[in-house]
Amino acid sequence: MKPSRLSLSLGLALAAALAIPSVHAADSAAGSATGSTGKGQPRLGSFGVDMSARDTKVKPGDDFNRYVSGHWLDTYQLKDYETSYGSFNMLRDQSEAQVHAIIESLQQRKDLAPGSDALKLRDYYASYMDRAARDAAGIRPLQPVLDRIAAIDSKDALVAAFGNTDLDGTTAPLRLGVDLDRKDPDQYLVGLRVGGLGLPDRDYYLNQDARFVGIRTAYLAHIERMLGFAGVNDAKARAQAVLALETELAKPQWERAKLRDRDKTYNVATFAELSKQYPGYDWAAQVKAQGMPALDRVNVITPSAVQPVLDVIAATPLPVWRDYLSFHAVRNNAPLLSREIDDASFAFTGTVLSGQKAQRDDWKRAVATVAGGDGLGDAMGKLYVERHFSPQAKAAMQALVENLRKALRSNIEKIDWMGEGTKAEAYRKLASFRPKVGYPDKWRDYGSVAIVPGDLMANVMQLRRYGRNDQVRRIGTRPDRDEWFMTPQTVNAYYNSTFNEIVFPAGILQAPFFDLNADPAVNYGGIGAVIGHEMGHGFDDQGSKSDYAGIQRNWWTDADRAGFEQRTQALGAQYNAFCPLPGQCVNGSLTMGENIGDVGGISMAYTAYQLSLGGKPAPVIEGLSGDQRFFLSWGQIWKGKYRDEALLNQIKTNPHSPSQYRANGPLRNFDPWYRAFEVKPGDAMYLAPDKRVRIW
Repeated sequence: MKPSRLSLSLGLALAAALAIPSVHAADSAAGSATGSTGKGQPRLGSFGVDMSARDTKVKPGDDFNRYVSGHWLDTYQLKDYETSYGSFNMLRDQSEAQVHAIIESLQQRKDLAPGSDALKLRDYYASYMDRAARDAAGIRPLQPVLDRIAAIDSKDALVAAFGNTDLDGTTAPLRLGVDLDRKDPDQYLVGLRVGGLGLPDRDYYLNQDARFVGIRTAYLAHIERMLGFAGVNDAKARAQAVLALETELAKPQWERAKLRDRDKTYNVATFAELSKQYPGYDWAAQVKAQGMPALDRVNVITPSAVQPVLDVIAATPLPVWRDYLSFHAVRNNAPLLSREIDDASFAFTGTVLSGQKAQRDDWKRAVATVAGGDGLGDAMGKLYVERHFSPQAKAAMQALVENLRKALRSNIEKIDWMGEGTKAEAYRKLASFRPKVGYPDKWRDYGSVAIVPGDLMANVMQLRRYGRNDQVRRIGTRPDRDEWFMTPQTVNAYYNSTFNEIVFPAGILQAPFFDLNADPAVNYGGIGAVIGHEMGHGFDDQGSKSDYAGIQRNWWTDADRAGFEQRTQALGAQYNAFCPLPGQCVNGSLTMGENIGDVGGISMAYTAYQLSLGGKPAPVIEGLSGDQRFFLSWGQIWKGKYRDEALLNQIKTNPHSPSQYRANGPLRNFDPWYRAFEVKPGDAMYLAPDKRVRIW
């Protein structure tokens, strides 16, 4: 995905993530549990779990995911515009409807002050929704970009074009982005990335499985169609050249599992060393084209891939590069153009790659564009929390976070494979975790953004310029640790290793994850496990490489690290065996961090729940023990259904395992679940005690 705000990578949710190292992130109509007072009826069922979703014909020990959600899985029909659906999507639907209602209320107001954020939200949304104007304009709004591409007549001009892809909405094989410095959290560091692919992953170009061959055939036709909109003659032959170019760019790129390794992706060189190590490319021109000041240092994220990509750049004729850029310009901007262009692009990007049968409604797409992180997200966030996030919810969430902190310390104390010296460092890191709940104390200033009524492309260009300026102004400054990298209305959460912080936007603090009216066991099994998941990222295979201050350094003894890696390797082998499609299995190395977060998260949440009982037995509700309700809540939050195309994309590109394995995978390793549901040898999910992996 393209960078948003900063090049941070996010992680809890099932959806795909962004690209800035050091941050990990973890779905209907109206109503907000976070506005509750804690004295009413739970949103789901009588105690917080939708018991009607279960398939009680399935034994919990055979497939807990189906036991909790099997009836729902069998009866829910994916809507034509859905590629997958589950608890996250349900909550996103709710957040989306809430945001839409706010925007609609702005449409009716006549008293919005000129230049106000509210007026900008209203006018930006209206410009997206004016389909008649967009259809009448056709390709014309993009013509200035296409004209700039057509004018590329030298390699110097090509480098300048690569530098402007963030403004033009195209893509490039080389990009510079602003990151937090993982070894010095008090400064930023510009990173050099290799990319430029139009398919989701290098495997889509190189894998000879029939699925991928079919996708490439469809992609070739897609390139041809998009070039046709750009006015290119002989588009079929030229499309073949573009696909051949992207295939060459794909070959040297690192596999995603390797890209997760922080030790391998921190390779800082002076700018002079960069130019000497990779000669023949005008790095200074790219820096200038991206609007950056002269750079002292650069982090070369994937060193072995840079020279092969430079060789491709040098060997590829300019006409092919012009076609490549024209294709990506039309394709990436298609959602902003006429219905004809938009639908033609969607036929591949939506249907072939993800299995969608229809576009999402325009109002849904408008909300995502206007109120997302690349739009006027904080302007909407201020209005959102005023209506949909209560002080009671924030206080309750803060208390839960502290309970989880105590639980993780208790778990660490019991670890028998970690020495006291390493434990002392772990305690220090845990004590230094900084939680952020709901919304930021400071909001982004959109004063420099001029929204033009009725001109969608101009408005998008304004916000792209705003985003670039926001990145560039960071260079040479001290990072602001109060900054958030998600908007309040986002249904997700994240851990940022460089700030050593855990962040929970208001959007996720709603049922089924969090409900002030639900049974405590349900909240601990839901949002408690989410909190534990994010805390777990501080101690996963990569987060554990940073210390209490966010500095990437080794604070482990060799013996303790070896014991840790023995356990993570065993966990990876378990997930490698999960194959949701014939011949297509989960990559246990790619998903390692998220799997550790899930395994640790449920363990921490369970410990916190037990501590909350104060030694007293939990009440029995509807014949269910507290432990059973806890695990039912866990299963409920990972309810999810996929189209095959989306599932293939997920296992190839996403660091999160598919939802059924997030529900079942951690439980197989957790003794209290076996006791709660009397899971025995012979049950399909049963693992012998010596095969169960306990990390945190």
